[in-house]
Amino acid sequence: MNKTLILYVLSDSIGETGELIARAAAKQFITESYEIRKYPFISDEKEIREIFDEAVTGESIFIYTTVLTDIKNLIDELGKAKNIPTIDVMSPPMKSIENVLGYAPKREAGLIRRIDEDYFKKVEAVEFAVKYDDGKDPRGIEKADICLIGISRTSKTPLSMYLANKNFKVVNVPLVPEISVPDELYKKDQRRIIGLVADAKKLIEIRTERLKTLGLTNSANYASVDRIQKELEYSMEIMMNLNCEIIDVSTRAIEETASIIIEYMENQFGDKMF
Repeated sequence: MNKTLILYVLSDSIGETGELIARAAAKQFITESYEIRKYPFISDEKEIREIFDEAVTGESIFIYTTVLTDIKNLIDELGKAKNIPTIDVMSPPMKSIENVLGYAPKREAGLIRRIDEDYFKKVEAVEFAVKYDDGKDPRGIEKADICLIGISRTSKTPLSMYLANKNFKVVNVPLVPEISVPDELYKKDQRRIIGLVADAKKLIEIRTERLKTLGLTNSANYASVDRIQKELEYSMEIMMNLNCEIIDVSTRAIEETASIIIEYMENQFGDKMF
């Protein structure tokens, strides 16, 4: 009669790596039945001892992924005492990496999970910035960590994308004299609204270049002094009414402006920026 193998997977994180290895190895023995018992987020000595107490010698194997030395030593010690094989998945590759790099690992439990969470937050923030770019949907204002407002060519979109890569959900709203400001802006915490302005001469240069790339003439109203001055006056009026922070982006790189915004948000909200 075939023996049932019990593969115990212990991990200081979610245990996905250990489970995949256990399943892949067991599948090589197609005549035998097996069961995987997974125990994620292991950090308590009592719990580990209880798991070993239920394990049967001759039918059990422990596969574990932990970067915590105390947990590793305990599992190996209990396995040796009960004559149950224990397989340390993490130590061999970590030791090889340590030898090559010349310094010790962090040994922080669940680090890859935190990195993954940060990655997905970043993806979500970028998708948010794209969805609510250029005032496409005012409903994004309520959901946003930061609302950027300003006239055309004040770096709203590139700033939104840069800040999104820092995990901020950013919406940007263009200010145009002929178009009413969304009501949602006046309901938003003004500390989360950032007004962007620029020098009129700088805007003329930028807009003129923009017209050239579009194959349009410099005589277009978009790049005229009067038009730009009108837009700037209108935008300043809106920003003053909102009582929001105002940043002049005329001579600043995107990274510098973003740094100013992040520092401002930290001062206003501390660790509750998001």
